[in-house]
Amino acid sequence: MSELRIENITKVYPGTVALDDISCSFESGIVNAVIGKNGSGKSTLIKLISGATTETSGAIYLDGSKLDFSSPAVAYKKGIATVYQELSLVPSLSIAENIYMGRLAEKGRFVNWKQVHKRTEALLQSMNIDFSPTTLVFRLSMWQRQMIEIVKAISHEPKVLMLDEPTSALAQNESEQLFDFIRKLREKDIIILYISHRLHELWEIADRCTVLKDGKLVGQVDMQQTSHKEIINMMFGEVEIRQRPDDLPVSDEVVLETKNLSYKNRFKDVSFKLHKGEILGIAGMLGSGRTELLDSIFGATPLDSGSVLVKGKEIHKPSPKKMKAQGLVMTQEDRKHKGLVLIHSVKNNLSLASFDLISRYGFMDAKAENKAVKRQIDDLQIKTASAEVIASSLSGGNQQKIVVGNWLNTYPDIILFDEPSRGIDVGAKQQIFQVMWDLSRKGISSIMVSSELEELIEVCQRILIMKHGRIVDEVNAQDLTIDELYLRCMGG
Repeated sequence: MSELRIENITKVYPGTVALDDISCSFESGIVNAVIGKNGSGKSTLIKLISGATTETSGAIYLDGSKLDFSSPAVAYKKGIATVYQELSLVPSLSIAENIYMGRLAEKGRFVNWKQVHKRTEALLQSMNIDFSPTTLVFRLSMWQRQMIEIVKAISHEPKVLMLDEPTSALAQNESEQLFDFIRKLREKDIIILYISHRLHELWEIADRCTVLKDGKLVGQVDMQQTSHKEIINMMFGEVEIRQRPDDLPVSDEVVLETKNLSYKNRFKDVSFKLHKGEILGIAGMLGSGRTELLDSIFGATPLDSGSVLVKGKEIHKPSPKKMKAQGLVMTQEDRKHKGLVLIHSVKNNLSLASFDLISRYGFMDAKAENKAVKRQIDDLQIKTASAEVIASSLSGGNQQKIVVGNWLNTYPDIILFDEPSRGIDVGAKQQIFQVMWDLSRKGISSIMVSSELEELIEVCQRILIMKHGRIVDEVNAQDLTIDELYLRCMGG
């Protein structure tokens, strides 16, 4: 049995103690979950173990030997492998090329493809994966790509494997298939660290759970001997899990209507109406066309046919600029690449979309900008030392709030939320949901896409169900259970 031991680790950044005298251990043969709210220190701990940063004090030991890495590359060579939330595979290359990229067997000056494919096939078979080494990655589903990413890490024969939010982009059935794969890894002498915000899945995959809060170790517990409430209390103290209020007004007034929208093979003949003040959910498995539909309504991708009407006015050839002018905005699923400029400050990110409202003669009105920025920081409870802090330094939950606040500064009438809770903790999710309910009370309408179907039931009033690019059903959220919604999305 292998052991990774953390002894009195402290990590101090200017003005912040990210980790405060942490001591704990992780063993092979089990799945070790590491959880905590945004800003708890778990990302810093992973960075220390992977060699991405160095500790201020303390030490890390692997099987009794002290680890001292100057970079992630050195850590990788020493047996520390990390599979991040954003996959690193090249879609246009084969499975074999992706797994052994930079390490292809050579025969003289040429690649020995026979040997590469033989090694890949043996590796896949050892993990009970029935894929051809020559299969191109773009032909794989998201959970299959996630498996190949893990196999790629396993090919380096690591002693420690860290999985960062591996199910964040997966639907329920895909997550379950990935869990089966991870369970097989327990049989190998590998120390598995599993980082996730999806608390409900911990009882399915984790054996032991390490909880961090505000840079400190709260404790380590066996999953079979603890409850959901106990984990929540360890992470947050007492957290109020809000339910959808009963006083959300929905007007008969239609603010958005789509008629027979179609785009390539992504979605076809999609028609629905959104009412003033309504929170409308769109459910479906990955590949059902949910995100592509929102993108096309927003004008980020073109439509092949159909029409979009905002407040009764048809918008010809929708574009983000045209839709924003009509009061319709969208928070993208990929906030780091499409919703934020990570190297810019919180202030700059909160005023990007509203430049035309807080500028005069093409120049930013500093007073108006500061007022708009302060309003969103206060209203959304964005946790930041100042508005000048770089956005990349904030937690995922606070980054998501900045994305929302940026668009709220444009005073929209309709907001499209694509996976608004992806990669953020329970507390931040509750705050985002509360924002949506507050907007509803002001007569602002929302459309929400989420892979977390239970969130749609919790937040929305009405839910459209998509399958294979078509709307196949419409339900009232209060009229069904989560199991029924899953069945409907899967065609049951």
